[in-house]
Amino acid sequence: MEEQISRREAIEKLTQMITPDENSSSENQTNLEDPTTKHPKPPFNKQFQPFPGLASKMEPVPDHGEESYVGSGRLKGRKALVTGGDSGIGRAAAIAFAREGADVAINYLPDEEEDARQVIELIEREGRIAVAIPGDIRDEEFCKRLVSEAVSRLGGIDILVNNAGHQKSNESILDISTEAFDRTMKTNIYAPFWITKAALPHLKPGSSIIGLSSVQAYDPSKDLYDYAQTKAATTSYVKSLAKQLGPKGIRVNGVAPGPVWTALEVSGGQTQENLVKFGDDTPLGRPGQPAELASIFVQLADNNASFATGQIYGSAGGNGQP
Repeated sequence: MEEQISRREAIEKLTQMITPDENSSSENQTNLEDPTTKHPKPPFNKQFQPFPGLASKMEPVPDHGEESYVGSGRLKGRKALVTGGDSGIGRAAAIAFAREGADVAINYLPDEEEDARQVIELIEREGRIAVAIPGDIRDEEFCKRLVSEAVSRLGGIDILVNNAGHQKSNESILDISTEAFDRTMKTNIYAPFWITKAALPHLKPGSSIIGLSSVQAYDPSKDLYDYAQTKAATTSYVKSLAKQLGPKGIRVNGVAPGPVWTALEVSGGQTQENLVKFGDDTPLGRPGQPAELASIFVQLADNNASFATGQIYGSAGGNGQP
């Protein structure tokens, strides 16, 4: 009898281990997080930085996934080039790529060196190759050198993220000089064209190109006349290039964020009045953090997303399209 009871108790204990009580905690259990309170909400303090701005000097400092993103080897052995990888969404993508096993090269403006060094350290901490390539992508010859150096130092590339962008808020079209208009166009449209052309001979079947679109492509703000045009163009080039490169086994997709808390916004991307309430018009009542988009870039680069091409993935807190 004692032996039977002992067996019964053993079975009960085993059952409890396999099916824990609903109220019990487990190391493997993922707790739910309320997206409306997960990150800071407006009002924010007015703050201005000279272009291009540094994320490390923002209040609050953006979350790029430095402490939160946990990889699982989804991009092991891959090689990525990320423009604008020093801060914002590009930084979040670079960190996530490294933690998923990829070697990463980042491009940024020389004035952003302070932020870029932090990213390089984070990539190297994962035991991955980290390559810093400062320079202005408005210059075609530099774009060619950028790709060449990334290929040389990484041993190739198979993920290209055209993330870097320029955004300046202007109340009227009359306030936009030809020089300013040219800067936006060169950064947001010409540079991805030049970089993609230079990278294409190095991209093998299975490679992934990711462009950065925006809700501005679908519902443009009145004060982002030039920037919105470039994001509509990005959406179009993603869909066009996907059709062109699909037969070659190269996928092309885009990400369309809504309001995201980055240095772009505090260095002229928003007026000071709009910055205070930045993101309060989303259903979640706040702007996104770069870290919240990182997994989208990983998914689009991952081989498991092999049937996704010509798509624009939205992340806008409940607003915007697609």
